[in-house]
Amino acid sequence: MYDIGHPSSIELSPFAEDVREGLSSTPKNLSSKYFYDDAGSRIFQQIMDLPEYYPTRAEMEILTRQPADIAAALPYHEPFNIIELGAGDGLKTKELLKYLVGQRTDFTYMPIDISGEAMQQLEGKLAADLPGLDVRPLVGDYFEVLNSLDSEGRPNLYLFLGGNIGNYEKDGAIGLLRMIRNVMETEGRLLTGFDLCKNPRVIQKAYDDSEGVTRAFNMNLLTRMNSELGATFPLDQFDFYSFYDPHNGEVRSMLVSLAEQDVYVEALDQSFHFQQNELIRTELSKKYTLDEIKDLAAESGFIVEKNFFDSQHYFTDSLWRCG
Repeated sequence: MYDIGHPSSIELSPFAEDVREGLSSTPKNLSSKYFYDDAGSRIFQQIMDLPEYYPTRAEMEILTRQPADIAAALPYHEPFNIIELGAGDGLKTKELLKYLVGQRTDFTYMPIDISGEAMQQLEGKLAADLPGLDVRPLVGDYFEVLNSLDSEGRPNLYLFLGGNIGNYEKDGAIGLLRMIRNVMETEGRLLTGFDLCKNPRVIQKAYDDSEGVTRAFNMNLLTRMNSELGATFPLDQFDFYSFYDPHNGEVRSMLVSLAEQDVYVEALDQSFHFQQNELIRTELSKKYTLDEIKDLAAESGFIVEKNFFDSQHYFTDSLWRCG
């Protein structure tokens, strides 16, 4: 419960704090990490099934066809952990896990995700499909979970798949990667996915689909604020827009206020004014060149050991070690 009369007297949730900061900023913005409540996670499953949305299929191809090559590149001869940041449904990761289980590799899988529903579903699927796998799901923000994680003295392979690193501005990406680097032991490795620069039309269609599923994914942010924070966003007075800039490799998504209006957020006891056509930035999805990946690794304290590509070179899962 929140005391709307004295909002400063209670501790606000991280979601509420971030909404207040984001909607008070110029330009307004909302963190893309809040896409993934249970409803948002279900919508994202629909996005991954869209014919235009190539990243999931490209990375699935890598993990389906090259698990032996990825496993051969790892230095582990003793038990280790696989710690996945933002695991979601774990569909792609299961291909690598299946191979390792088949090789009788001794490891523990520790998926981390902000969606408790996604973690329950993942644990159930893995119990049915890979009954011998030691799975220890963790629910929460991976920044917080990583800092409190007990690896039991084992080396860790960290997975950050799906091109999720592209959701961060450069400083944020370096900050996250350095956080992983700071908790990583000498034998640790990071396997992280990068969506690569390619034909701009291919990218644009992937992030503004004709069925409007990506629009629904973004609009769910407003629904979530209405539900969880007592906000009064009129959904018919906002729209979605996305564009790709091939010069810097950035896809930018945003919500558009269709009218001049005020939106009240009960949890904050605060109203926010929107001009007609004012934007709320919601997501960055950066596409990388191989040189940019190498530079990002170096700036974060890593060295690129090997890049694994799909057949069209749309995507790479890049294996890094400590620099």
